Amino acid sequence: MKNIILINNRDYESRIAIIENDQPVELHIERDSEKRLVGNIYKGEVIRVLPGMQAAFVDIGLEKAAFLYVSDIVPDRLLQKMEERWCEEEGFENSDECEEHFFSRKASIEKLVKEKDKILVQIVKDPISTKGARLTTHITLPGRYVVFMPTIDHIGVSHKITSQKERERLRVILEKHRPVSTGFIARTNAEEEKDEKIIADMELLIGLWNNILKKYEKSVARECIHQEFSLPLKIIRDYCNESVNNIIIDDKELYSEIKEFIGLYMPFMSRRIRYYDGTEPLFEAFGIENTISRLLARKVWLRSGGYIIIDQTEALTVIDVNTGKYVGKRNLEETITRTNLEAAEEIAYQVRLRNIGGIIIIDFIDMNKPSNREKVYKKLESELRKDRVKTTISKISELGLIEMTRKRTTDSITRLITEPCQHCDGRGFVKSRMTVTYEILRSIEQKALGSDSDVITVKAHPEVVDLLYQENKGFIEDIEKKYKKGIVIEPSVEYLTDQFEVEG
Repeated sequence: MKNIILINNRDYESRIAIIENDQPVELHIERDSEKRLVGNIYKGEVIRVLPGMQAAFVDIGLEKAAFLYVSDIVPDRLLQKMEERWCEEEGFENSDECEEHFFSRKASIEKLVKEKDKILVQIVKDPISTKGARLTTHITLPGRYVVFMPTIDHIGVSHKITSQKERERLRVILEKHRPVSTGFIARTNAEEEKDEKIIADMELLIGLWNNILKKYEKSVARECIHQEFSLPLKIIRDYCNESVNNIIIDDKELYSEIKEFIGLYMPFMSRRIRYYDGTEPLFEAFGIENTISRLLARKVWLRSGGYIIIDQTEALTVIDVNTGKYVGKRNLEETITRTNLEAAEEIAYQVRLRNIGGIIIIDFIDMNKPSNREKVYKKLESELRKDRVKTTISKISELGLIEMTRKRTTDSITRLITEPCQHCDGRGFVKSRMTVTYEILRSIEQKALGSDSDVITVKAHPEVVDLLYQENKGFIEDIEKKYKKGIVIEPSVEYLTDQFEVEG
């Protein structure tokens, strides 16, 4: 087993590849012009309240207003700041009566915030496509071993820590050292870690929170008062553990920064970090560039000869499984089941590698036996456990469909490195050459009817011109005779296959 973190860093872009068992399983990209904002904390100003959607738009200084749902608002903290106004407006005699009225049931957005209110918010989802960032007032501050939740009274332990004895040990530490009415979650990295290291991590985050509160009081609206780590440091903090064999970095300055960070927070990794100064680019040397190129493909082949098709829309992703060239050896049910099992493994891998989030519909090939459907479901469920991002999946339906969701905080890798085709407007297909030739014939007739010119000139792509002459020459001659006009057709490589111009 060989697990490596590769960091390719330039002033304009950071790219990080996570390699497990010699196979790239995750790619992370952060560009200087498109910095990730998840985790940043702002002093926002409410600019619009939408009772019908139980949400509010909040200005945090970004190009698009951010979105805050009612469920993402911490009532207690807001109540403390606004109870005087509410009690006066609603005629309550004291804050206890006010609180009981508003929070004994689910509060409505218009009771929690009003336009021009200043509010402490954190980004939980980056702006994606046409949508603004999603916000919460439930602040979370991640550390190396714990996550601090200053507004939520809760103690938790990562579900990946399975030992009940260890879970109880961590709960005792968190409970003993947390401030009143705050929360902590022990991360996977806390497993078997010394008490003093976990306590030091907790104290560091508590101090950070106190500084954020001080900045909030002094800051103006729309100001960022806390920034999350850069992508490389975030990956090192979240991913580094005993299973990581090497961290390889190709930027001298970042190498020194990460070395200092590791020396402070995880000295056990100090001997595993190294600077790459090879003549071949880092991602080329480890085959990552080829992996990135393959991410653009819709079709992914399976070992047996079957394949999957991956189509992404803004709202959901559809994955279709096909037997392809695989014909099997014994019977159809066995052939289909084997293809589906291979597809389940590949789908879990591709979803993680491409960072596909949101709703995902998987169309497996229909299987007659319930036992085979259960086998494929279990395989997919098992493979998804390798993913750090939360996923939920449904059982295979009678139609062979699985519905699943994967938490999405940023765009998928393919969306990050691509843009809609200017030729087809992102549809993925264009008009056929035959369709274009018929459009040209209709345009010629239309032009002939309303033009006094004796000659009509057509300019089109050479392949379309060839089709006009080869298969539609008779139609062109008929138009010339009918309207007594000459038709000149000129090929031009400047035109795309579905573009043309008719003049006359």
